[in-house]
Amino acid sequence: MKKYILIYITGLFSLLGYAHSPDASTTMLVEKENNTWVLQISSSLTAFQQEIRTHFAETPYKTPEEFQQMVLEHIKNNLELTYNDGSKITLGQGMVKLGHETKVVFEVFGISSDLEDIHVKNTAFKDIGNSQSALFVFKDGFSKDQFILNNDNNHTLELKVNGNKFIEAGEQNAGINPSYVLLILMSLLGFSFLIQKIILSDDPV
Repeated sequence: MKKYILIYITGLFSLLGYAHSPDASTTMLVEKENNTWVLQISSSLTAFQQEIRTHFAETPYKTPEEFQQMVLEHIKNNLELTYNDGSKITLGQGMVKLGHETKVVFEVFGISSDLEDIHVKNTAFKDIGNSQSALFVFKDGFSKDQFILNNDNNHTLELKVNGNKFIEAGEQNAGINPSYVLLILMSLLGFSFLIQKIILSDDPV
């Protein structure tokens, strides 16, 4: 259902020279059918390697499989997801797709259908200077906005439901952050084009 969205955003970041930068990543929480969700975290392979060398210095990996397991452990140790009254969100078994842009995908359990707010903390790349992650929460029927996790907010955001969109907690309205107007406009233009060209799929990645 959301494949066209993820493909477009990945392509857009690559076009902007964003996807392969070690200090940039994306954090995507995507609703599928029947209130099921997936989480995808993407960054350059260099960024993952730097973090694994930092946090697993005493037990260096010897094979790609060991590296992938360390990546999964590192993400779980540095990711915090809760919703509504602080209910925790559970990650299922993860999968790592190695490449110049490396992706980590988890099935997500426990998000209620009556979602009112969501708390996201992702410090997986905090050891990389000027690290920031573009955060997207794709929920059916909601607008598709971008938020930023960075050093200024301790890589942490609380998003609240406001009508049919998410806004940062404390905002008085659902206005778009001016810093990201250009990126959002490009996303909307690309979305309008792709909806005419791509057949919808249930594959989230």
